[in-house]
Amino acid sequence: MKIMTTPLDGLLEIQSDAFDDERGSFKRLFCDTDFSAVRPNLHFCQINLSSTSRSGTVRGMHFQEPPSAEAKLIRCLKGRAFDVAVDIRSGSPTFLHWHAVELSPGANNSVFIPEGFAHGFQTLEDDTELLYFHTAPWRKQDEGALRYNDPQIVIQWPLPVSFISDKDRNSTLIDADFMGLHL
Repeated sequence: MKIMTTPLDGLLEIQSDAFDDERGSFKRLFCDTDFSAVRPNLHFCQINLSSTSRSGTVRGMHFQEPPSAEAKLIRCLKGRAFDVAVDIRSGSPTFLHWHAVELSPGANNSVFIPEGFAHGFQTLEDDTELLYFHTAPWRKQDEGALRYNDPQIVIQWPLPVSFISDKDRNSTLIDADFMGLHL
């Protein structure tokens, strides 16, 4: 397992080793020993599966506010996804900067998104599935979202947005009062 840094502090891309033989393959998706140097005592308490049928669909940009702020480990099980994280940590030198990682089974990669980031993705193929590991359970009262096309962020989605939920389409735009998350 190789853990790679990105331009946003704490946001990591993880490359898994594949062990292939005539039976198929074996991949370790997470090992706390490998992560301990980067994130001691990391504990996942919720696992979710996202299935998206149409290419070009955007889901996001979602986050959980304290006390439910969460870190996520995300892996693509089927299809391909342009996975985006936006730094919304108050006082961060990369506040409102974004970074994307293309996830796919063939790339054998995942992305670790720490607390204080908004997250979303665009499917690059039909029938894309993402597996999420979360460090905190989801709580509706702590749910937050940024608009996927907010002019303060300017995410460069690789495909035209073909489908997005009304909820995500109508998320609030960032204004002068947005101070980010205080963690």
